[in-house]
Amino acid sequence: MPFAPVARVLALSVAALALAGCGAPAATPTATTETQTTVTVSDNVGEHTIAVPPASVVATDNRLFETLSDWGVQLAAAPRDLIPTTIAYRDDESVVNLGSHNEPNLEAVVAVEPDLIINGQRFAQYGEDFARLVPDATVLTLDPRDGEPLDEELKRGVGVIGQVFDKEAEAQQLSDDLDAAIARAEAAYDPSMTVMAVNVSGGNIGYIAPVAGRTLGPVFDILGLTPALEIEGATDDHQGDDISVEAIAASNPGLILVLDRDAAVAADDASYQPASQVLEGSEALANVTAITEGNVVYLPNDTYTNEGIQTYTEFFNTLADQLESQP
Repeated sequence: MPFAPVARVLALSVAALALAGCGAPAATPTATTETQTTVTVSDNVGEHTIAVPPASVVATDNRLFETLSDWGVQLAAAPRDLIPTTIAYRDDESVVNLGSHNEPNLEAVVAVEPDLIINGQRFAQYGEDFARLVPDATVLTLDPRDGEPLDEELKRGVGVIGQVFDKEAEAQQLSDDLDAAIARAEAAYDPSMTVMAVNVSGGNIGYIAPVAGRTLGPVFDILGLTPALEIEGATDDHQGDDISVEAIAASNPGLILVLDRDAAVAADDASYQPASQVLEGSEALANVTAITEGNVVYLPNDTYTNEGIQTYTEFFNTLADQLESQP
């Protein structure tokens, strides 16, 4: 009998060890689960560790709206005034409208308590404001970086958000599709064909400079296009640089690439003049080789507010179709 308490102690100790042994493996799944609920990504600023999937997402970057929409990402807030009608977020009343970059309602972002803000393009200037208003949110900036090839930057952007939303395979497919479209256009292009890029807005034609010009400028580098005309002091102005139709005619491009700016923002206006009417109806341009041979290639109508990877893929394929049809 004197030994009974000792036996009980030993029994309890064995039981405790048994329980501890049973409980030990439980710590591993907990650690694994925690690892699986965060991802570390890099943007233009540096590295960020993000809890995934993010519970409340705000996006302001027009280059990424189509991708986010296609992937079924529910946005809490976005500048819906800047989203083209071709993307569902535009008319989704459940998405708080941040307005436009000219008159943004930045404070509206506070109410949706975002843990992730994908900021960029026209809203890039408000990154610090978002960081101040919602300091606990991660702000990702994925704008194409100066001096880097645009095609690689577009792929980088979708690659990063692919990591965040567990869509890495889909992001890779978008990248592969872009590469394939570029390869087609490159293979079909003859460098002896000179190229002019223009922006048509309000019935006026603006010159888009190779490399520096908005939207189409980088295409010259990507495809190795031969410019029909180069001017000093060219800019990336949203309407292009001033140019006369006589200057275009004198440069006689064999191919004209066109951004119809108003097709994205003013197509419903009574005064809207499609770029095709302006260019192909111009008497001054009537004898330009690109016009007479039908070598005028237009970016998709929503490009001005949808400059994402899908838009460029579609454009490069359209351009390849045209070039491959050459005799």
